[in-house]
Amino acid sequence: MKLRNLEIKDAPLMLEWMHDKNVTSKLHRNFAAMKLEDCEKFIQSRILDKENLHLAIVDDNDEYMGTVSLKDIHQEDGYAEFAITIRRAAMGKGYSTYGMHEIIRQGLEELKLNAVYWCVAKDNLRAVKFYDKNDYQRVSEKDIPKELLENYSPDLLDGFYWYKAV
Repeated sequence: MKLRNLEIKDAPLMLEWMHDKNVTSKLHRNFAAMKLEDCEKFIQSRILDKENLHLAIVDDNDEYMGTVSLKDIHQEDGYAEFAITIRRAAMGKGYSTYGMHEIIRQGLEELKLNAVYWCVAKDNLRAVKFYDKNDYQRVSEKDIPKELLENYSPDLLDGFYWYKAV
């Protein structure tokens, strides 16, 4: 497995996870409304995007397994927000562990960030178990940069656990 830039050929498999309720049920976005064209536009837009890094997690045959991201990269302040999603076919096979470890490594070592933050819904038990099992550090909402918190509806914030990698 490896990380690489997203490619247009990834769009159909990206759409697959977006339409899979088992993957998206705990995410706070209407992915079911997405179309193939939306996936293609997203992939094309990332080429010029300097504030976000979106990479494909692929298997040894270069088949798309998921997307891992550093969003809202604040180079001057030294932080970004992490995100990941993988196809159901990739679950339990190490793709999440690999993708997360590698994108955080890139953020901290190559982009020279001081921290990478992310949140997960408290009722997303699969994700919470994954992060806790991998010894990622839970932090208080008060430790999160306010610019990241502004991306979330205040009424939803109580429903999240926040994590930090340094």
